[in-house]
Parts: sequence; structure tokens; C-alpha cells
Amino acid sequence: MTIKGVLFDFSGTLFRIESVGSWLRAVFDEQGTVTDEESFDRYVRELTDAGALPGGPAPARVPAALAEVYAARDESAELHRAAYTGLAREVRLPGEGTHDALYARHMSPDAWLPYPDAAQVLGGLRANGTAVGVVSNIGWDLRPVFRAHGLDEFVDAYVLSFEHGVQKPDARLFRTACERLSLRPEDVVMVGDDRHADGGAAALGCGVRFVDHLPVTERPDGLRRLGLVTDPA
Repeated sequence: MTIKGVLFDFSGTLFRIESVGSWLRAVFDEQGTVTDEESFDRYVRELTDAGALPGGPAPARVPAALAEVYAARDESAELHRAAYTGLAREVRLPGEGTHDALYARHMSPDAWLPYPDAAQVLGGLRANGTAVGVVSNIGWDLRPVFRAHGLDEFVDAYVLSFEHGVQKPDARLFRTACERLSLRPEDVVMVGDDRHADGGAAALGCGVRFVDHLPVTERPDGLRRLGLVTDPA
């Protein structure tokens, strides 16, 4: 197929969230909270098990009281906040407002790093005249992250689940993205790290390619190796 457009997932595909330890340390430092090393490590383990960091490790167990909101968490900003602050509150943490501060931290551009080849691949697509969209299951506006890291200039359209009230793999998100790029689905490839959610684009007729959701240092060329970029004629 001739690729005229590429849709990218956000978390685990173009960007990776910081570690749970870095996340917690940033908030403690901002608040002036001091703990001993043993306590800090325990908080990190408990937050990791709780799945409290959006984009981080999945919960080991979702509490029954949060099951419904967690399942629909990316359909609205309110549900997303309720789900993740609820998971974080499963862990008793020092400091006033710490759980809300953790949620705010994860939306900061400083909490995200692009994969090493993201700029090269996005820039190459732009140079080749290939349209680019971002399709993400998310509960907040990620555009500032792209702007802060200099990648917004390569994106033609953002389709974010919380702005549409539906989550991937719902084909409506992918259809909306194709429409915003003025392209037929069969001329578009979806790139993601979740075979269930991102694989939903195949039902619409899009090609689908996957990368591994790995730490930034462990995936230097996962996007580049997909072969999406060719030298301009």
C-alpha cells in the first residue's frame, strides 16, 4: 500500500512516562516532603502495585469500587482523574494534597520523554508529505507535551478519547482521525503499542504496526525500524 497518512498512539509509542520513583520524587521535592529511603521505596512499590501512574504499570488489582470508572477512564477528564486519584489513594502518603499533586505531575511535559527516534520519524514523514495524526486513549490535553518537546509542528491532527467520549479500539476514533487528515482508512497506518486498543484500526481498514512499550533507553529505534519513512523522491 502507498501510505498517505500515519496515526500514532501517544504513551508507549511516541512518548514514555517517567518512572514511578521519579514521579513521586518530583512531587515530594516540590512539596518539601522528606522521607527515609526505606519508606520512599515502600511508597514506590505500593503505587506501582496500585497502578496509580497513568501510562505506567497496570494495577495488580483494581478495587471493586473503582472497577466501573477505571474501565471507562479515558472517556472523560472527570473519569480519568477519578480513576487514577482513586488508585493513588489506595496508598497512604505523607503530605497534604499529595495524591492530587501526583495526578497533576503526570500531565506535566517534564514527566514525559519522547523516544529517541520520534523526532526523526515524524520529521521524515513531514518531509515526505505524509499526514500525521495522534490518536490516544487519554483523559487530558497532551498537546502541551508535544509543544514542549518540539514535536507539535509535525502533527496535523489530534484525536483524543476524552474529547470524543469513546475509547480505542472503538473505530469511531480512527475514523475521525482519517477524516481530519482527509484520507481513506486504507491509505492510513496506525502505529501503537497495544494490540487490542490500537489494533482496532484494522476493523476500519487501516494498516496496523506495533512497537514495544519499553523504557526510552531500551528502544532507541523502534519507530524507525517500522520502515514508515523513505527518502523523498
